[in-house]
Amino acid sequence: MSASEHRLYFLLQRVAHRLKKRADSALKDSAGLTTAQAAALSIIAKDGPVTQRFVADKLSQRESAVMTMANRLLAADYISRERSVADGRAWELTISPKGLDALSNIKVPFGKINDVLDKNIDAEDAERLAVSLKNILAALDE
Repeated sequence: MSASEHRLYFLLQRVAHRLKKRADSALKDSAGLTTAQAAALSIIAKDGPVTQRFVADKLSQRESAVMTMANRLLAADYISRERSVADGRAWELTISPKGLDALSNIKVPFGKINDVLDKNIDAEDAERLAVSLKNILAALDE
């Protein structure tokens, strides 16, 4: 059967929505973060210090959305923000010790979400699904 006969768009949308709701709830409880904030914090931790534009590009978000998110992470003391030495117009974001603790606190809830996926998608199917989803993303970016 074809993708449309399986109603894959509808199924992907439902699964993504439920996974996000469950992850947001679990992350809020464990670290006071949304999944989007956790993703931004992970990027800052891995690549930091980074500009807000860098985070926006990595998340495929508008820079204004990342600025709002950065303000919330600043208010929670998860990151610090300073003017870039290389470009005085840009802000650089750096993770704080409290932000590192928050990232540590999300490992268990994310592990539980990944357990749901692992229990329902065998390794071979997961590989094919990952390749297919990456191909769809690439096709949508064309």
